[in-house]
Amino acid sequence: MTSKPHISVVTPVYGCCTSLPELYRRLDAAISTISPQYEIIMVNDASPDNAWETIQKLAEQDPRVKGIDLSRNFGQHYAITAGLDFANGDWIVVMDCDLQDVPEEIPKLYRAAQKGHDLVVGRRTNRQDSWFKKLASRLFYAIFAYFSDAKVHTSIGNFGIYSSNVIRSVRLMKEQNRSFGLFALWVGYRRAEIDIDHAARACGASSYTFIRALRLALDAIFAHSDKLLRMTVKLGLSFSLLSILYAGWLVFRYLLWGTPIIGWTSLIVSLYFTTGLVIGSIGIVGLYVGKIFDEVKCRPLYIISATTFEMINNDR
Repeated sequence: MTSKPHISVVTPVYGCCTSLPELYRRLDAAISTISPQYEIIMVNDASPDNAWETIQKLAEQDPRVKGIDLSRNFGQHYAITAGLDFANGDWIVVMDCDLQDVPEEIPKLYRAAQKGHDLVVGRRTNRQDSWFKKLASRLFYAIFAYFSDAKVHTSIGNFGIYSSNVIRSVRLMKEQNRSFGLFALWVGYRRAEIDIDHAARACGASSYTFIRALRLALDAIFAHSDKLLRMTVKLGLSFSLLSILYAGWLVFRYLLWGTPIIGWTSLIVSLYFTTGLVIGSIGIVGLYVGKIFDEVKCRPLYIISATTFEMINNDR
């Protein structure tokens, strides 16, 4: 493809090899109604099936399909980052490869963007996920909103269309803790949210176990908020004030009424309680220090093993 694409589609690929031909067919049909000048960037995040071979075959059939093969499994948001770094379209669509994000909704997102919006994200009506995944999503967004003071609808994922200006701004964010949707929220611009259809998963199973989802949620909170640190300071000061007041009360009782200061059991319980608070506070500080350690190493966000296209020096 020699001309600049009008639309780029970026999709991370993991565990959904069999859905890729159908994804390409439906993307071609949907995007062709907007413009024939498009590209589909499939980023293989070390998928355990034959995804890379399938991507190579699709790229041979249609040069508008571009494949990127990462050297190992870096994670969904790192794979999205890799795709965005090579997306050249005026508009960039980010979506999953498992066909839960419905390709036929892209024209609707595009039309909404033409009304003066820089990014349009989809609210998944009648979300086709397990009750546990939907509950976990609601809990995450509720906790994240509390710590970051950012309001995000629980039905919103990565699926949306973004102008090149938005993506250019997102590319500037090089921190190790990656969350594309939260980055797109942080950079601002004129944003719209519209209702879209959401389909059942066509193949495979989600790679997000409970532990992995919890780790992603904690990373997002630590990356976007220092409220936990400020809470530990407030908690420590509050307990110090209560301790001083209680000590004053004990001295007052002893001097006024001669009440002896006793209570070995309560003393030990208080000691263990405050020790637990101190250790927990140190642990929270340690997590933030660990994130700082990850950042100062300045390791690359991803490593490319192979591509289906010729890579040019990319300074973005």
